[in-house]
Order: sequence, then structure tokens, then C-alpha cells
Amino acid sequence: MTKETITRQTVKELDQQDSLQSFKSEFYTRDSHYYMDGNSLGLLSKRAEQTVLRSLQDWKEQAIDGWTEGREPWFYMSEKIGEMTAPLVGAKPHEVINTGSITTNLHQLIATFYQPEEKRTKILADALNFPSDIYALQSQIEQKGLRHEEQLIQVESKDGYTLDENDIIEQMDEQVAVLLLPSILYRSGQLLDMKRITEEAHKRGIIVGFDLAHSIGAIPHELHDWNVDFAVWCTYKYLNSGPGGVGGLYVHERHLGQKPGLAGWFSSKKEKQFDMEHTLTPAETASAYQIGTPHILSSAPLLGSLELFHEAGMDSIRQKSLKLTRLLMNLIHQELSDFGFQIVNPLEDERRGGHVSLVHPDAASICKALKSERVTPDYRSPNVIRLAPIALYTSFEDVYDTVMILKEIMSSGKHKDFKNERGIIA
Repeated sequence: MTKETITRQTVKELDQQDSLQSFKSEFYTRDSHYYMDGNSLGLLSKRAEQTVLRSLQDWKEQAIDGWTEGREPWFYMSEKIGEMTAPLVGAKPHEVINTGSITTNLHQLIATFYQPEEKRTKILADALNFPSDIYALQSQIEQKGLRHEEQLIQVESKDGYTLDENDIIEQMDEQVAVLLLPSILYRSGQLLDMKRITEEAHKRGIIVGFDLAHSIGAIPHELHDWNVDFAVWCTYKYLNSGPGGVGGLYVHERHLGQKPGLAGWFSSKKEKQFDMEHTLTPAETASAYQIGTPHILSSAPLLGSLELFHEAGMDSIRQKSLKLTRLLMNLIHQELSDFGFQIVNPLEDERRGGHVSLVHPDAASICKALKSERVTPDYRSPNVIRLAPIALYTSFEDVYDTVMILKEIMSSGKHKDFKNERGIIA
């Protein structure tokens, strides 16, 4: 932690030096409101709004001809977005497609790559993963006529918040067929060493997949060069596609050309799709892992949103993100050390994702108090407050103000006016 006192002047100077400061004006933000929940739902950008309106206009003017004659033809939209997304995950354009939802895509890829035989019947995951991923893995194991209680291995955490890569590697053996891990742990913000994990798994003949929900749009990736077999992600967090925005997936090119585990009309090679044959000719790209008709109105925002990522550059976004979270942690240490907060995310830059996780026994009531004071945080049961300053639309002064508001809440005891229990949606 820094030993120099951080003042408002300090953060104003950081904002003056910020090469990404102009991007904030691209988003719809509220005056005197501090949005620290972009790792759950990103803000709407003006460009995303325009690309949705463009697709609506195509529907209005072209009707069904919008599939091929619109300004952004719907029939090719998923592939176009995949090509725009590929640089963010370090993939080749034909290795990425935007389709479905993150859980649907996980079902698709596990159905494709999990083929238990002889000794290799197990899936290796972790005990801290988001429940949806675990539900999907359990379901896919049961679809193969096996018991998930026997075939799903979950690496335990020593502290309840982070994972040790050595513990993961220790569980890799000849019985494991597929490994699925989050790139960044949603609860603590820990960034796993994806390259090392992939190398170690491949030495042991294990297929490797990652859930990039909390890393895509926050950190650079090199999935192709790391030889990751597959990955899935959502786009409504850091990529700002809007609530329920279309998901995305990546499959390394060495696996392309095979029949998907879950086939559907849009799995087809595009030139063959409207032949209406009852024998599938899969696309030779990641398009083969589509199932149903693309969700156009939840895809269209990405056409505008992704432009901003290309203009800003992922390296610049990552560097600002690290500075923001470092500032946030330093301010917590400086201003909140007397109030019982514990930072549980890794402190090292190379091990930290895009958010800061605070543990406090009154976390739920503190989050409610923050909302009443114009700060939007994120609560995770039972005692975690997540704060995510987003590089494209959070200033350094925003971070400063957030901590000062939190300090005032704790000093006055205002959080005690609220019940320390989560709402229906937390």
C-alpha cells in the first residue's frame, strides 16, 4: 500500500493524465452518481444505442429482408461480432462466435468435448465457481448416464475466496477428461494463470475450458497462443451489451470442423443452411456451435460497444483498470482501516482482475446504505461487497468520492438503519 497521503488533488491530477478520460462521455452516466457495478451490468453507451436503433430501423424498413439487405444484415451479424470480439480474447476471427447465453454455450461445449471413456470420465472444476456453471456441469454428466457426485471434482479453496493453481494442478490425473475454470473468480476478483493451467492440463491429456465472464473486456487474453481448447463468456458486464445481451464462445481452430455436441439450424454451413436437408453440414468455423436463430436485438448493441474497445485498446484499458483498483485499495487502507473491512482480492497486479472485493459482517446493510447515497456497489452473499471501477467510464475522482461516501456511512453508522440481508436480487 502507498505511504503517501491521497488527496482530492492527487486524483484530479490522475484524471488529467488519463488517456481514456474522453470515453466517459460515450456512456450514459448520472450526475453525482457513482456506478461501481459494471462487473454485473455495464452502462449503456451512445454507440450501442445507435446500433440497436439501426437494427430496429432495418426491421421497420426491410421487414424480412433485413436478414440480408439491412445496413447490418442479421444473417451475418453473429459472425461479424465474433470477428470484432476475437482480438479481445486473443483468438483468430473464425474461432469466435457470439450466440446464445453463457450457460447455453457452456452446455454446448461440454456436450461437445466431454466424451467420457475408459478411465477418463471426470470433469475438474472448482468450489468457488458461479453456481450456473456447476449446474451445467452436473447436468451434462447426468446426460451421459453418470452420477455427478462421483464424476465432478471441485478444487477447494484454502481461504474461501481464492484458489491455489498448485492445488488445481495436483487434481489433474488420468481420470480427468475436461477442466473448466473461471478466468477470474467472481467473488474475490482473483485472476488465474490461464497459460500455466492450460499447459499443465495438456501435459496430462485434459481438454481445457475457461469461463471469461469476469475477464473479457477487463484484461487482455491470448487464448489461441495459450492453446486453450474452448471458452465461454457473457457480454453484459464489461462489454456493455445490455441486460440479457447475447453470449459468446471460442473454440481453438484445431477442433473446428467437427460436429457440435448440440446441433441446430444455425450450426449449419451458411451456404447449405437453406437447402433444408436433414443431414447437417456443420460450419467449418466457430459458427458450428450456434444452435438457434441469432437474438438480433440483444446482439446489435455489441456492434457499437465493441468499437469503443478497439479505439481504446485492451492494453490501455487494463493499465487504467489496474490503476483504478490500486487507488481504491490504497484509499480503503487510508480511510477505512478502523471499520473492519478486509480486502480479499489479490493485491498483486498480475493476479487481480477488474474489481475489488471487501468482506464485512454488515456487507448487505452497507450496500443498501451506499445505494441510498448515490453509490451502486454489488453484494455477494454472505459478506462480500464488490466494487468495480470501469476503465471506460469511471474517473479516479469517482473512486475517491466513493470511498469518502463509504467512510461517512461507517462513521455515522447509517448502515445500521438497513436490514443486513440481501434483496431478491443481490
